[in-house]
Amino acid sequence: MSSPPELPEPVEAARDSMLSRKFGKEIANYFAGSPLNRFSFLRTDHAFLSAAIAHPSTSFLLMRDLAPLSKDPRTLGYVSLNDVRSLIGSDPYAKSEEDLMAEYNSSKTVPLLIFLGLDEQSKDGLAWKRYQGAPYFALDVTTNGTYKTEAQGVIAEVEKRGLTFLEGRVQSLHAPHAAIFAEARSIMDWNARNPFCAQCGQPTLSINAGFKRTCPPTDWSTVGAAQGATTAAAPAKPTERASCATRKGVHNIAFPRTDPTVIMAVVSHDGSRLLLGRGKRYPPHWYSTLAGFVEPAESVEEAVRREVWEESGVRLGRVVIHSTQPWPYPANLMIGAIAQAIPGGDEIQLEHDPELEDAKWVSVAEVAQALRAGTSVPGEAPGAAYNEGDLRLPPRTAIANQLLSAVVNGFLGGESKM
Repeated sequence: MSSPPELPEPVEAARDSMLSRKFGKEIANYFAGSPLNRFSFLRTDHAFLSAAIAHPSTSFLLMRDLAPLSKDPRTLGYVSLNDVRSLIGSDPYAKSEEDLMAEYNSSKTVPLLIFLGLDEQSKDGLAWKRYQGAPYFALDVTTNGTYKTEAQGVIAEVEKRGLTFLEGRVQSLHAPHAAIFAEARSIMDWNARNPFCAQCGQPTLSINAGFKRTCPPTDWSTVGAAQGATTAAAPAKPTERASCATRKGVHNIAFPRTDPTVIMAVVSHDGSRLLLGRGKRYPPHWYSTLAGFVEPAESVEEAVRREVWEESGVRLGRVVIHSTQPWPYPANLMIGAIAQAIPGGDEIQLEHDPELEDAKWVSVAEVAQALRAGTSVPGEAPGAAYNEGDLRLPPRTAIANQLLSAVVNGFLGGESKM
């Protein structure tokens, strides 16, 4: 088993405050703690984006089918503008968003380019007004559409250098790299899933440096030429597209979505046991905390109680939010909670929702032992201290591990069992 990566450092961990004295230090989970300042207000500033693209400190993270380019399983691999110039040109932001929309042609695919932010720790970064930092972009090099040949050329060149694309659910990267990858993957996945307008069904265009999709009013595409024609003359003017409500006002369907998900460590009423569930596809002896999506018009606390009852039949009382974790598969915000069963509410009943293969109460001591010896990334074996047949749990890169660790370490006011 490879050793799990480190967790990110909490913000201002060493600084004292009234909040930290009352509630403890902030909990930072894997995929959070990005070293980049996103500067979201600069995404529409094409003068800034043009300067960022051309700056020598700029890094491009290539993504192929949502897999990031890497030097090794711990480290992302970056390239420069010279490496991708054949794909995006010298300045893809030379024209304004208004001009790009006016020139929109749905028959031509454009490589998706996402501005991720600035690393303000860089001393040689771009200076822009009162801001300074090394720019980071993510670029989709998936070989499809009208730029397939150029993308294949870029991929071939980076692979000659020994760089590879990390496939699967990546959980091996160093914490800062994981956070950058999480942003890139989530936004790239959202763009890939939304090529058509959710309001009117027409093709959309990515703008705002990858963080918005718009439904242009016109289209220069000749796709709609007479059926059966062998050639189609270029139109003298673009085709007016059908009206769309998203062209007026603000509509959340045009912006990246984040799906809130509750995940909870459930403690028995007497505080001696933890509720664990087992999915149908889990490895042998593997259990985890319960989880589920927050529904519209539902509080986080209500979602925790509902999901636990639906999946296990256990009824909960008090719910406390512990910490959160961005989860880029595809774009969830895991809201971690610790909850306690009510008196007489500990009975497990699986007939409500068939999602779980099994659910059971496990002693805090057994969970503590599994946290010491029985954790690993799915697909990998646990460590040498693990005894076959014992309980297995998710690795520390998963918020489920952090929630269970919090209970074992005395979150409820008891003595640490570790």
